[in-house]
Amino acid sequence: MKTSTLEQLRDGQLAGARQLKLACGLSEFPREIFELADTLEALDLSGNALSALPDDLPRLRKLRILFASNNPFTELPAVLGECEALSMVGFKTNQIRHVPASALPPQLRWLILTDNAIEALPPEIGERAHLQKLMLAGNRLRVLPGTMAALSRLELLRISANHLDALPEWLLRLPRLAWLAYAGNPLNAAREQAAMADAAVPDIDWHTLALGQTLGEGASGVIHRATRLLRDGHPVEAVAVKLFKGAVTSDGLPALEMAACLQAGAHPNLIPVLGKITGHPLDEHGLVMALIDPAFRNLAGPPSLASCTRDVYADDVRFDRPTALRIARGMASAARHLHRRGIMHGDLYAHNILHDGAGHVLLGDFGAASFHDVADRARAQALERIEVRAFGCLLEELVQRLTGNADDRAAGLDALMADCLGEQVERRPSFDDIVERLDALSD
Repeated sequence: MKTSTLEQLRDGQLAGARQLKLACGLSEFPREIFELADTLEALDLSGNALSALPDDLPRLRKLRILFASNNPFTELPAVLGECEALSMVGFKTNQIRHVPASALPPQLRWLILTDNAIEALPPEIGERAHLQKLMLAGNRLRVLPGTMAALSRLELLRISANHLDALPEWLLRLPRLAWLAYAGNPLNAAREQAAMADAAVPDIDWHTLALGQTLGEGASGVIHRATRLLRDGHPVEAVAVKLFKGAVTSDGLPALEMAACLQAGAHPNLIPVLGKITGHPLDEHGLVMALIDPAFRNLAGPPSLASCTRDVYADDVRFDRPTALRIARGMASAARHLHRRGIMHGDLYAHNILHDGAGHVLLGDFGAASFHDVADRARAQALERIEVRAFGCLLEELVQRLTGNADDRAAGLDALMADCLGEQVERRPSFDDIVERLDALSD
């Protein structure tokens, strides 16, 4: 969404606009916005100094999307609940302590309240039947309302970095939940501390690294190309360096992402971690990883505002059956490996998968990863089967893009996909089962 100016709005230059973004230090809601009442669908007021919205906000009768991140709101505005068309609400990084039931729009589909000070959610949140995506990382929640068990369409839940002592049993039975992040809560503190302490990778002195170009940047950190001069006289080695940010991300805490990367260990379908950085002059956390061949690229783009929870593929992306099977098998094998090590990836998505066009894939981005106790078989299996549904979504996307005869191309894959997407969580296959079935289909 392109940023506009208040002057453009006041001069009538934005008449008929469907989208509007204003970031100019606003302390009051500009009344001129109501001139767009017949057309405005998306409004972004992030990065201002707003602490209230007008009582007549529902005059924006077509408003579907409202973002107001990085403002000093202390309460989610009750007037939001009167906006009949509003389905996407984002108030990340405010100072919100209270979420009144009246603030929840009836058509709510996507709610972002990351990095606030919320101690409780209203029970009425369980009545928002359209809710698919709920992002609550970095708050002060001690419990989740039991009414949320009724959220049958909820697919993505971020509750990392809160004050939760336990995961409720109903959460593990939600029929469509596929992407769950819960790291950084008291319920898992001991296991997370052990993971950070026990990582079996070498320390790499910051002063042996020379950073080069930036390869990418995400919510949790920046990845650089770098050269490493080995002290034993070996030639310079090309590597990738990820330096983690300190702030809470939409998924959780960067320090726990680093712990999960280290705990994950070696696997052919994971990006190799060579070591963790020590001696950084600003005490920043970082990892040194293998430099990936530039032939690898992201399998898809992240979800859009329209797709909500599903990745966006380029129109021309197609896979033949052998390639699709190799992609699916590689990801199932990586997920099996992680769950055997007590790690739930939490973000098993095509946009976090690198591929080389021939079916070789690498799973990255552990920002939503969480730890679990493999000895607690019932809980471990329940968490694994949540991730199996995420794999089922990936498999569905691959099947939709298969080339060849429609009757032949998805043979066997369609049944596996249906089993992974099944809404009875306990009846989904394990990743062990999935790998075996994919191997059989590849014969």
